[in-house]
Amino acid sequence: MTQEERLIELRAELAEVKNAISAIHGGAQEYRIGSRSVKRPDLGRLYDERTRLEAEIRSLEEGGGIFRVVYFEGR
Repeated sequence: MTQEERLIELRAELAEVKNAISAIHGGAQEYRIGSRSVKRPDLGRLYDERTRLEAEIRSLEEGGGIFRVVYFEGR
């Protein structure tokens, strides 16, 4: 899978998670994502998954690595 394909997949997953959060905020007691069912008490998990997906997307958009270039000025 290429980086661009992974980004498309992650963005689609993020959209599903955001839709589930919106549905629960709108009063839904249960929401389905694929074969998984999310109930109101699992809202925290949805927030965690949203944060994870956003971080992974950001990482891929910024180069995909765990290392960053940092410049320090002299003493």
